[in-house]
Amino acid sequence: MLKAVILIGGPQKGTRFRPLSFEVPKPLFPVAGVPMIQHHIEACAQVPGMQEILLIGFYQPDEALTRFLEAAQQEFNLPIRHQPHPFLLLGTTANRTQSLNYGCIVENPQTHEVLHYVEKPSTFVSDIINCGIYLFSPEALKPLRDVFQRNQQDGQLEDSSGLWPGAGTIRLEQDVFSALAGQGQIYVHLTDGIWSQIKSAGSALYASRLYLGQYQLTHPERLAKHTPGGPRIRGNVYIHPTAKVAPSAVLGPNVSIGEGVTVGEGVRLRESIVLHGATLQEHTCVLHTIVGWGSTVGRWARVEGTPNDPNPNDPRAHMDSESLFKDGKLLPAITILGCRVRIPAEVLILNSIVLPHKELSRSFTNQIIL
Repeated sequence: MLKAVILIGGPQKGTRFRPLSFEVPKPLFPVAGVPMIQHHIEACAQVPGMQEILLIGFYQPDEALTRFLEAAQQEFNLPIRHQPHPFLLLGTTANRTQSLNYGCIVENPQTHEVLHYVEKPSTFVSDIINCGIYLFSPEALKPLRDVFQRNQQDGQLEDSSGLWPGAGTIRLEQDVFSALAGQGQIYVHLTDGIWSQIKSAGSALYASRLYLGQYQLTHPERLAKHTPGGPRIRGNVYIHPTAKVAPSAVLGPNVSIGEGVTVGEGVRLRESIVLHGATLQEHTCVLHTIVGWGSTVGRWARVEGTPNDPNPNDPRAHMDSESLFKDGKLLPAITILGCRVRIPAEVLILNSIVLPHKELSRSFTNQIIL
């Protein structure tokens, strides 16, 4: 029986995705118009013989997650279950600096056997990185039993550092892959397809661009088309059917507009995500920004961020997951408006993060507004 397991993590961490993760579980955040986890489910559902999809993570069942699972099961006609409890690798390439943020793979270039595996090394090991997608045969899962038993024994010898992950915890990369590397049991398949780690809001914007580009081949019906009397569309744009967009608005490239959004006359929107129920009033300019649920941007306001994307001309470039700060200063990045933020008319919000439920009265640059 062929099953897919999707690891969705949990709310204990993911702080770099705030304030967007305050409102919905991170896997349900819309990327290119649909929840990010839906892209993975769609891909798994296309595998011949797929019988079941399991979502494994620490998220407790809630109304939003339950509604999504029910809708997904009907759409894909597959059992999709969420399990809330605490060996072919898919790999791609990164540059020397980026590779330190991922699991690094040393392969035999002739056989593609994994000879050595190190999770987030302190020095350069390889430019082949782990994409977090694995294909297992049932036999490949047997080492998990041995690791569990060893951890049960070692857990009794927990040191005072507090770094022991717990006797009931199995770290797949560190405990299994590192141990099996070089034994002819793990192989790597290099993909040249799109791939991005979504750790921060900036990387969500980058992933949205990648998926909007993929829609040209996979879901052309999701992309907005220019029609007489409609808004001007430049490049790849997703508009939810319930959104109201004025005909003089100019949208794109790489824009995603969510459910119930209102876009006024003369609005310029580029490289941005506008979430459920937001309003962009007349002649606003929104660039490299995520506009939160139910937020309002006033007339003639300008909300802009600084793109920190990798080289768009390099097909193997990947998004870095960098800190928000350097030397005590907020680094220039995309602008993020939390939910129900109100931006007044004729102000500039540049390279800033605005937490939810804020009503601003003036312009801000390079600030986190608490």
